[in-house]
Amino acid sequence: MTTRTTGTGIRLHAPAPGWSIDADVVVVGSGVAGLTAALRCASAGLSTVVVTKARLDDGSTRWAQGGIAAALGEGDTPEQHLDDTLVAGAGLCDEDAVRLMVTEGPGAVRRLIDSGANFDKDALGVIELTREGGHHRRRIAHAGGDATGAEISRALVEAAKYASDAPDPAGRIRTIENALVLDLLTDAEGRAAGVSLHVMGEGQHDGVGAVHARAVVLATGGMGQVFSATTNPSVSTGDGVALALRAGAEISDIEFVQFHPTVLFLGPDAEGQQPLVSEAVRGEGAHLVDADGVRFMVGQHELAELAPRDIVAKGIMRRMQEQGAAHMYLDARHFGAEMWEQRFPTILAACRAHGIDPVTEPIPVAPAAHYASGGVRTDLHGRTTVPGLYACGEVACTGVHGANRLASNSLLEGLVYAERIAADIASGLPATGAPVPVPHPDVPKYPLLPAEARLAIQRIMTEGAGVLRSAASLAKAAEEIEAIHAAARGALAEHGKTAEPGTDTWEATNLLCVARVLVTAALRREETRGCHWREDHAERDDASWRRHIVVTLNPDRTLAVRTTDTAQFPPTRAQEQL
Repeated sequence: MTTRTTGTGIRLHAPAPGWSIDADVVVVGSGVAGLTAALRCASAGLSTVVVTKARLDDGSTRWAQGGIAAALGEGDTPEQHLDDTLVAGAGLCDEDAVRLMVTEGPGAVRRLIDSGANFDKDALGVIELTREGGHHRRRIAHAGGDATGAEISRALVEAAKYASDAPDPAGRIRTIENALVLDLLTDAEGRAAGVSLHVMGEGQHDGVGAVHARAVVLATGGMGQVFSATTNPSVSTGDGVALALRAGAEISDIEFVQFHPTVLFLGPDAEGQQPLVSEAVRGEGAHLVDADGVRFMVGQHELAELAPRDIVAKGIMRRMQEQGAAHMYLDARHFGAEMWEQRFPTILAACRAHGIDPVTEPIPVAPAAHYASGGVRTDLHGRTTVPGLYACGEVACTGVHGANRLASNSLLEGLVYAERIAADIASGLPATGAPVPVPHPDVPKYPLLPAEARLAIQRIMTEGAGVLRSAASLAKAAEEIEAIHAAARGALAEHGKTAEPGTDTWEATNLLCVARVLVTAALRREETRGCHWREDHAERDDASWRRHIVVTLNPDRTLAVRTTDTAQFPPTRAQEQL
């Protein structure tokens, strides 16, 4: 094992926990990664608690339309899947991490099927596979046409509920719903010893409490709500990244935010979660066109509309700039009504709900924030740089995605690395009694922002750190973000005042934590690579920037930045102070 760093111990302002429960493992998040980790831990005989921010099935997984990528088809191999992933990752994937995912992926998908997930099959009972951007083969398994995430979520939630009734407490899963995780708890040696959380008016417990556990697994999903328009649900406020940052963990590659190229355009002032138009629609033959019906992606890449997402998003943005247009169009009228109704019923319903009928007219689309390729830095077993703290799914940076996630690799990564985490915990959990978190009454506190700061942060990030970035836009965003942070710190230092603790203020503060790191890393990376597009540095620069940017939080709440050649973490080097 590599040398670990201990946490800085910075905490949010919150009441002391008024109740606690004990477990071997606490998993924070109930998407594909969180529930897979919990189910595998429980099957290994570990008492497991799942903490989720809303209901068990309300995370990002249920919104996944396209499917899950794995080398399941005739003639396809993990090696071919590896090649496509490395190309999409634009030189920053960790090849060992990718190889593990594509090799272990087919088995993980079959185990998911054994857990009850039903994928679409042909008349002979063979799983139907489709293509998406960046894939040279049909390797995307889907369910309910375009409701893959909903089906996977259904199967895993049912399995978790079954495990909650297990007769043996050692293998039982307890769930705490409607609970916002606050901070990591640690023992006297600096090892993770559970989490504090706030149950939001519902559930078995009310108010701030704690789960004491010998291992903590973060599977909190994304941070898309840091931007004004996103495909992420409202709960995706970067809570896991912010918690890990305050605990002293390393955050890596966070500048690589993937903007999905085809999100239903609802108007220039639309905010919050926007309807996604799956890449699988293009995989089945839909064309991107401008207002004149011209297919502008032809000639820009050998795969045209099926190029990796960063290339398609850039192609759309360039055409929008050239024509002064607010959006482009996705034309799938040639599908006909029957195909739309059978293959893409969810998308069809969403479009029609907004007054657009894709059977008879092109769909207006524009890029929106979709997926964080970076996050909490882990090794090949999902271990972070804080002992006993693990991360998987979108909150993690395993090294699989590099500078740009390949379509439908997210569900697979969540499956594979959740299983690896559970195996590591089961084999290496210290054979001690219940963890004993050490109280830290004098640790520094992160000042809370007022709830209305959320909209300000989203505006700043959309304008300065969105699809198109430059030194000037990022510097302005950094200045405005730091002004918000400085005002909150000043109020705390001078008057001992901070915003009233509560869900809205904790979420706004977490978004600020994420925004600070993202802008800092994006300013530092002076090149265009993957989904990081710098207008002032338009070319990829392998000589200077085939490296990873790693950010940590100092005890005085300033950020420390270093770069490393390797995706998997080495011993921490001397850090440059900002």
